[in-house]
Amino acid sequence: MTVHPRAGLPAEPADLIDVPRVVSRYYTTHPDPASPEQRVAFGTSGHRGSSLRAAFNEDHIAATSQAIVEYRRDQGVSGPLFLGRDTHALSEPAAVTALEVFAANDVTVLVDSRDRYVPTPALSHAILAYNAKNAVKADGVVVTPSHNPPDDGGFKYNPPNGGPADTDATKWIQDRANELLAAGLKGVRRANLKDRSEKYDYLGTYVDDLPAVIDIDAIRNAGVRIGADPLGGASVDYWGEIASRHGLDLTVVNPTVDARFGFMTLDWDGKIRMDCSSPYAMASLIAQKDRFQIATGNDADADRHGIVTPDGGLMNPNHYLAVAIDYLFRNRTGWPGGTGIGKTLVSSSMIDRVAADLGRRLDEVPVGFKWFVPGLLDASIGFGGEESAGASFLRRDGGVWSTDKDGILLDLLASEIIAVTGRTPSEHYRELTGRFGDPAYARIDAPATREEKAILGKLSPEQVTAKELAGEAITAVLTSAPGNGAAIGGLKVVTENGWFAARPSGTEDVYKIYAESFRGREHLAAIQEEARAVVSAALRG
Repeated sequence: MTVHPRAGLPAEPADLIDVPRVVSRYYTTHPDPASPEQRVAFGTSGHRGSSLRAAFNEDHIAATSQAIVEYRRDQGVSGPLFLGRDTHALSEPAAVTALEVFAANDVTVLVDSRDRYVPTPALSHAILAYNAKNAVKADGVVVTPSHNPPDDGGFKYNPPNGGPADTDATKWIQDRANELLAAGLKGVRRANLKDRSEKYDYLGTYVDDLPAVIDIDAIRNAGVRIGADPLGGASVDYWGEIASRHGLDLTVVNPTVDARFGFMTLDWDGKIRMDCSSPYAMASLIAQKDRFQIATGNDADADRHGIVTPDGGLMNPNHYLAVAIDYLFRNRTGWPGGTGIGKTLVSSSMIDRVAADLGRRLDEVPVGFKWFVPGLLDASIGFGGEESAGASFLRRDGGVWSTDKDGILLDLLASEIIAVTGRTPSEHYRELTGRFGDPAYARIDAPATREEKAILGKLSPEQVTAKELAGEAITAVLTSAPGNGAAIGGLKVVTENGWFAARPSGTEDVYKIYAESFRGREHLAAIQEEARAVVSAALRG
């Protein structure tokens, strides 16, 4: 990975988007349905793209909204639809388009009572709260591209389970939306957006319920000094309300909302990206780490967390997941005894060792938070987390809180850990490494053609003939996840002290190699080198 020379430095005027141009192109550019880059494409978190590249325009949102109407009707979802948006420039225009389509199709839409921003976890929480009390089920849409650059837009669907839609749902919606695009939007209905919208207090409902999932009293009584940086995103109003409603010593480090995100420091590649797990994007908050006992960040829709401590700086997401799991399962006495731990197969094996020490079942699933939704709903898992700084967990009494990633929740948990234990999460992680070893973890990319990526996504364990990896015997070759048997869309090879996973990129002609070693950096480098050879041999057949 080549790091941009200005990575971590403040954005300059030349780095900023022209907001009027980005918004006008949303309305004036019409995608070519024959071009794969300009079609609706639902990834793990909905459809994303830039209006400047004809990948996120009004046609996309009108078609996708109509497809969602038809999908929810086919699924028997007849309750209201919760609609939220983040602070990206394209989020409000897209929300208006969606409202017009939903209104024309007689869908009652619940919009924010303050006409402000709605974090993804607040929308998930709202869906679950409504469905717990009503026989007629609700679902929702969040208009957000998450941490993506300022010229991008995003649109994701959450069904009545409150979590990210599964593959069957997203494929149905995607295919129907593309049919409507190809038909010139024939079949898409539009109407006055005011016809079917009602107000909902997302902020108050979420913030007032936080003591049910976080020990707010402990944080307040300990006087933990907190600095929260929304990075210009949807959590901006929430942090101030959390401070005032719950009496916390909490400073909103930067309350600015600017669709250009001109206050950001540049990410590793020189782009503006609200990635709260990146030391480059979080440079300005890291510089203030000594002002607070804990400083936290969120991405634009607040489904990711960033944890900064005075003694450790920005924590690696894998490290914090391990600490959070260890703390929660030792302190949540109201959770069922059989509650397990959920992790994605590319998350650190430190979690495996923590789970074994706790005596808890570990459910290892493919990449994507959607795989944790059933377990969080029925409390068969108490915590679900992925290496990209997304996680959620159960209420203190063992009930469901959210089934989508909740960055606000994980940020507050860091303050609870300090309040209850007197030590920072980074101090806790050093203790874990003293007990279980200090793993080295990295992700790199390797070139691959479209044909090779297709083969990689459908490999079988028998196609891997290697018996050793970096000097250790291979103990497992996985193409399906141990936790649920679902295909991982790639390959994972495991030894006693290391592993690698290879998955094709959905957007670039590369495959991603995730690797970890409990024997140090040199062993990690050997795993990475041999991983390329193992994958190449498997691709050759």
